[in-house]
Amino acid sequence: MSDWLIPYLAFNGNCEDAVHFYQKVLGGEVQILHFKDAPPNPEFPVQDHLKNLVLHAELRKDGHIIRFSDTFPGVPFIPGNTVSFSIEFETAEETKDVFEALSSGGKIEMELQKTFFSPLYGKCTDKFGIHWQVSCKAHH
Repeated sequence: MSDWLIPYLAFNGNCEDAVHFYQKVLGGEVQILHFKDAPPNPEFPVQDHLKNLVLHAELRKDGHIIRFSDTFPGVPFIPGNTVSFSIEFETAEETKDVFEALSSGGKIEMELQKTFFSPLYGKCTDKFGIHWQVSCKAHH
């Protein structure tokens, strides 16, 4: 089973400001990865005006984590749909089982697949309208 159920907050171009605001208010350590920091992918080229947007950020304090990102290019920003839950598993089998169960009767936004940051990662909305990001921990 997963060690974490992590809130994931999406922003509309102002994510970095929000991360620093929450760090100032709550304390903790921040890590920020911008779109320009990701390995190039010819299927998803990043336009110059989007390169400084936040691809992924984390605020960590006392064993707790909040994750953040700007809305991905081409994905509409819909107020009210800006919170999802990120959940990580130790094994690919567990990751696949949970992803299949959560997406059953719901909608898959991104099929479970290998990414540069995870051996398996996918996004779905469950049958109750809750947004999930499911991943397998990267073992370095």
